[in-house]
Amino acid sequence: MIRPVTVLLWIVLPYCALGSFALGHLWRFRRDRFRPSPDADRAEWYGAIAFRLGATLVVAARLTDLLASGPHNHPPEAFYLVILAVEVVALPTAAAGAVMLILPSMIAGTHRTPITPVDRITLPVLTAMLLSGVLIRMDPNSTGDHYRTAETLFTWARSLPTLHPNPAAMAAAPALYQARGLIIVLLLAVWPYTRLADLFAGPIVGWVSRRRTDLARLTPIAGNSGLGV
Repeated sequence: MIRPVTVLLWIVLPYCALGSFALGHLWRFRRDRFRPSPDADRAEWYGAIAFRLGATLVVAARLTDLLASGPHNHPPEAFYLVILAVEVVALPTAAAGAVMLILPSMIAGTHRTPITPVDRITLPVLTAMLLSGVLIRMDPNSTGDHYRTAETLFTWARSLPTLHPNPAAMAAAPALYQARGLIIVLLLAVWPYTRLADLFAGPIVGWVSRRRTDLARLTPIAGNSGLGV
């Protein structure tokens, strides 16, 4: 029988975090359409580029690892070496970008963009993500056909979209893997409410808005052409 705390940690909280991730993006769109701060300085501009590039590469590497790994073993060696190489470059890039984006605004109390409590916990959460990822990569017991990440985090993560979650994979996992799972859940839950969400959703919303504006301008022209025939 599954313990109630296992259900709470590895079923209830993850689905609540996914709900917060989806509904939070909708709320942000209705509230400010993910508009970036108009008074961003040069450091924040470079930080935005670095974080967007680094985070995109990290997510791509993690998804490749997730999809290419077997139930108990690493991805094929060529995939795994590419994943490691990408992470070596992408993780420091994303971390530096996040620091350049958030830390100056936290230190300078006169910054015109308000720093929310969620923004203040973003750096510690990202730091915990980085450290836990590095420690898991260095796990001496995760070698060969005994890839602990695949047996725990990946097995659990793959089960969530099926609506038949497998909490047992995380309940029996080492503490480090459980901690990383909870950090991921926390980051998903708070992500839409941080200024970092603007970096990814903002350009998409802006592109869609421009396309709608262009179509609205073309529609009267097409209508007038038809009337003149």
